[in-house]
Amino acid sequence: MSGLIGKKIGMTGVFDKNGKNMACTVIEAGPCVVTQIRTKEIDGYEAIQLAFDERKEKQTNKPLKGHFDKAGVSPKKVLAEFTRFESGHKKEYGDTVTVDVFIEGEYIDVVGISKGKGFQGVVKRYNFKGVNDATHGQHNRLRAPGSIGASSYPSRVFKGMRMAGRMGGNRVKLINLQILKIIPEKNIILVKGAVPGPNGSYIIVERWS
Repeated sequence: MSGLIGKKIGMTGVFDKNGKNMACTVIEAGPCVVTQIRTKEIDGYEAIQLAFDERKEKQTNKPLKGHFDKAGVSPKKVLAEFTRFESGHKKEYGDTVTVDVFIEGEYIDVVGISKGKGFQGVVKRYNFKGVNDATHGQHNRLRAPGSIGASSYPSRVFKGMRMAGRMGGNRVKLINLQILKIIPEKNIILVKGAVPGPNGSYIIVERWS
């Protein structure tokens, strides 16, 4: 397998062999179960669908319940497909995939949903400076966006203009993050640096492409 579904636990620090403290993110990666196998003959492409984290049966609708019953597994909360495999991979319905697919020191990609910030102005959203000089009558322009367009031509605001709006809550992919440590008995991996999303959010961990 090329990756796993996981959950962001939080951040901590670990010491390397030189005694340097490195910030890292704690991720509960798996165990995941195989719930579907895509083939070129039927689906037009090859992929393996993994599921993660238990879901109450009463909170699972009938189509999803039938999907999980076909794979012979209990209902899960998160599903994701992985299209990259090592040569000679063989997976069957209901197989369990754990952190053993990774090794310490290798590099991975992490996909998550960034923290939502709500409706924000241009200073927070795009790092605008506003009017630096608070004197000379600039009493209410410190965080203002300034001019957003011309006059009679083009008589409109161009698409893509950096203005106030909803910030965060986007799908973010960070690449080339190093695995500092793996704790297989707890399904934990420690990844150097930060990963997108709040604590408790679901993320996808893939071998670096």
